[in-house]
Amino acid sequence: MSVTREVALGEISDIALPDGKTLAAADILRAFTLESGTVRFVLEVADAGAAKALAPVEAEARRRLLALEGVDDVQIVMTAPAGKPAAPARGDAPSLKIGRHPTAQAGPQPVPGVRSIIAIGSGKGGVGKSTLTSNLAVALARAGRKVGLLDADIYGPSQPRMMGVSGRPASPDGQRIEPLRAHGVTMMSIGLMLKESEAVVWRGPMLMGALQQLLQQVNWGELDILLIDLPPGTGDVQLSLCQKAAVTGAIIVSTPQDVALLDARRAIDMFNKLKTPVLGLVENMSSYVCPKCGHEAHLFGHGGVAEDARKMDLPFLGEIPLQLEIRLAGDEGRPVALGEGDVSDAYARLADRLIKGGLA
Repeated sequence: MSVTREVALGEISDIALPDGKTLAAADILRAFTLESGTVRFVLEVADAGAAKALAPVEAEARRRLLALEGVDDVQIVMTAPAGKPAAPARGDAPSLKIGRHPTAQAGPQPVPGVRSIIAIGSGKGGVGKSTLTSNLAVALARAGRKVGLLDADIYGPSQPRMMGVSGRPASPDGQRIEPLRAHGVTMMSIGLMLKESEAVVWRGPMLMGALQQLLQQVNWGELDILLIDLPPGTGDVQLSLCQKAAVTGAIIVSTPQDVALLDARRAIDMFNKLKTPVLGLVENMSSYVCPKCGHEAHLFGHGGVAEDARKMDLPFLGEIPLQLEIRLAGDEGRPVALGEGDVSDAYARLADRLIKGGLA
């Protein structure tokens, strides 16, 4: 039977370095892949002298990997970082090199103190996934749960605005990040580390490394549930999340029309391939009720998500209406789930289903 990436990585993790640390503990192993019988990885070293000292380590890693069934070739590159950041002043924002290459680890890891991790995905943008995530977090907190919210949309972080948070996270030791709290929810976003209009221009490995840091270097504390607001699509962040974190399951958000459902099906297929359970589907922007005459209109169709859930034998978790107050509340940083009324009740019902299902 061919070797897996996790087995290959574990085979070399205990190799001793000249300073007495193991290869895994030294945090120098980057971009470890196993594809078509070829193992590739990078050893990040300080300088040419350090690279020379690690020559026996490289040779031993190559020997061990080639001895594994199914490994035909091993390609190792040594590289030095462009520069080291200055040490942070005590109490300042952390100098954590957010966006570095991911650290090697043997399989998905739990987040300390977090009982359940739920990814909120959509397969495409514009279906209201981030709005649903922030309101669901607030609804769960109102129901008495200890809730965390991680904004994993690295390129387009919107949760700081939606949750009304603008402070910069502190890191007293320069190693771990203290998250912020809003409306009873513990939250963290890359947007809190940047200026509001500053763009993130990163390649895939940097995205993956940033997500790993936001999961493992944030002091999340004891949480019943951590909601992760994913970016649109089926790319590096989704892949990294399911490979790096012990994700309990995923909720798929879609509007009812066929174009959105096409991408929702792709998201479901992605999570199936990553062996992450799909916990159910939510139909967002399901109906619009005119505030003047009370007429109900289905601007994006109606019932399409429920029908897809039935065909795929997946739970249908509920409908969220399209209402102006949802958008206004999000722009103001006070999610509509904080208030009372039909819209708030819709989010409360969704939260109740998660609680009764033992997920929160």
